[in-house]
Amino acid sequence: MTISVGFLSAAFLLVLQETIFVASAFDPSPLQDFCVAVDEPKSAVFVNGKFCKNPKFVRAEDFLFRGLNIAGNTMNKQGSNVTLVNVDRLPGLNTLGISLARIDYAPNGLNPPHTHPRATEILVVVEGTLLVGFVTSNPNKLFTKVLNKGDVFVFPVGLIHFQFNVGHYPALAFAGLSSQNPGVITIANAVFGSDPPISIDVLTKAFQVDNNVIHALMKQFKA
Repeated sequence: MTISVGFLSAAFLLVLQETIFVASAFDPSPLQDFCVAVDEPKSAVFVNGKFCKNPKFVRAEDFLFRGLNIAGNTMNKQGSNVTLVNVDRLPGLNTLGISLARIDYAPNGLNPPHTHPRATEILVVVEGTLLVGFVTSNPNKLFTKVLNKGDVFVFPVGLIHFQFNVGHYPALAFAGLSSQNPGVITIANAVFGSDPPISIDVLTKAFQVDNNVIHALMKQFKA
């Protein structure tokens, strides 16, 4: 069987395009030992959304964050608190493609349905009992599990997921994320609390409910 050079070239370009597309979905690999993020552009190099501090002036403190032993304030509507340690709070994370979060939950506390557009999340329960889950892209299948102390669960990148404290006592979990700046889109806030707001006509048709329901939801999530 003879395969033309043109066919091979086209196939190679197709594979190359797919590879580039997949690679672009994640933080780029570092090309140096570190690139400590700095807000001052003087004598700095711009890498991955941040300026790099001159290596001569880098200190151990640039790779240190203190305070994850302190419980977050869960006195809010959701009964949860996320303490995120990303590149904005730990400059040494820049270009390393990783971040960390502490999540505190009051009894019946919820980390509401949300997505991380740039990161997979792996969660470990330190205290308490959590109902967790994520929903796949179409068809929307739910994967859910009840986690206890020491259990680990992973939420694939970009998928809607949640955690709910089903225990009678406060719960605590830590999460690792595969991006220095994973981002977060809380579904209800994004849909009903955007600025400027999404058209009422769009939302009533999307959710198949009366205008009054949409108005009531918008009041709850208004910034």
